[in-house]
Amino acid sequence: MSASHALAVSQPIRFGVLGTYVPTLCGVARFGAGLANELQALGNDVEIVRIADGNERDCEDTELVNGSASSIEACVERLNDNDVAVIQHQYGLYGGSHGDEVLSLIADLDVPSIAVAHDVLENPEPHQRWVMERIAAMTDRIVVMSVCARDRLCRDYGVERRKVVTIPHGGTVFSGPRLKRPSRPTILTWGMLAPGKGVEKVIDAMSSLQNVAGRPRYVVVGPTDPREAALHGDAYREACIEQARTNGVADSVSFDPRSYNRASLTALIQSASVVVLPYASTDQVSSAILVEAIASGRPVVATAFPHAVELLSGGAGILVDHDDPHALAAALRQILTQPRLAGAMAAEARQLAPRFAWSTVANAYTSLAQRLVAEIGSVPTQVGTARPLR
Repeated sequence: MSASHALAVSQPIRFGVLGTYVPTLCGVARFGAGLANELQALGNDVEIVRIADGNERDCEDTELVNGSASSIEACVERLNDNDVAVIQHQYGLYGGSHGDEVLSLIADLDVPSIAVAHDVLENPEPHQRWVMERIAAMTDRIVVMSVCARDRLCRDYGVERRKVVTIPHGGTVFSGPRLKRPSRPTILTWGMLAPGKGVEKVIDAMSSLQNVAGRPRYVVVGPTDPREAALHGDAYREACIEQARTNGVADSVSFDPRSYNRASLTALIQSASVVVLPYASTDQVSSAILVEAIASGRPVVATAFPHAVELLSGGAGILVDHDDPHALAAALRQILTQPRLAGAMAAEARQLAPRFAWSTVANAYTSLAQRLVAEIGSVPTQVGTARPLR
């Protein structure tokens, strides 16, 4: 056991974690599950306060029901029973205008609080900016998952730099024997499917890759994003399937709508020759998919969104411009036809992987919580203000 692990076990923390949670289908829920599991593995106690997703389930835990003042009060009470409250934030999670209901919850916390910012928008609407600024002001620390997110939060939102802590998103670091890959090289995209994921860009590129040895296939894994499904059903998936048929590459493009557990997802990623993240967003400062790909030691091709620029510039993948389909096709071809290049990228990813291990991430959260408890303890904060930084 390392010294850092020993410290975490010797000073366990009771964490109250607010956010969506599995089986809810979203990235915040997966993050919460991964973090909670590893915090507990270090000897901490974790109480999940789940944001209700509208699906009925047998659940003894308190759930935050957006729009309900009594629910907010009950959730505050549960969070205050712990040493530290962890408030996950992403636009769309909470009720009110741009999720501003969460501010009344934070205001009533009596324990040290950590906000986890999954989004830091570059061009927010004025009220979105105000909500993020208030969250940063009212919590004791705010965690971001990339350097670019920290820089943006400090530069554009005026948050004091020493209040912002950078802890990466966690991933499952692959440590088993190298798996035999399929005879047909696999290009892989996974996650919640919705417009903006850029799947159609890769389908267009597949026509020019049919002469690559082994005839590569493009595999798209994951269910339709629930918010997209509520508005448009599976229209995006169906349009992509039709695009593949029209382009004459239907036998080289497949869609798997399942949501994989951690072990199955790790095996899936290992089967890929290259992971492709062709996102339309130019704003994204945190990508769980990118982290999982690197943690699994796979080469990556991605559009140049901020988190990808940060993690791939050292050689773990290839960045392409958002509106350059020829560059996307060329990058995929390079990795599929140049084993030495692909191997070098995989090696660089494996060098980066340990920093993203869930155990490392949970250790960082534990250390941060221990410091806050030591510095702040359980001294109540005046409503609407943050405790002074020590």
